[in-house]
Amino acid sequence: MTAAIFLFFRFWYDFIIGDDWRVAAAVLVSLALTAVLARAGLSAWWPLPLAVTLFLSVSVFSLARRRD
Repeated sequence: MTAAIFLFFRFWYDFIIGDDWRVAAAVLVSLALTAVLARAGLSAWWPLPLAVTLFLSVSVFSLARRRD
């Protein structure tokens, strides 16, 4: 039973964090910023597309640099 619980949490850790913890952290911060903006009554559509563009670019460039 303990092994099943461990495997369950390990799956979710791998699913959420994945290969790069920085991208997961950026998504979390972007979602929090979106929630704060929406709660304040401001336009809240832009943080997620901006974060995806920025951190996908950073992730790809850092991977390309490591492969050289």
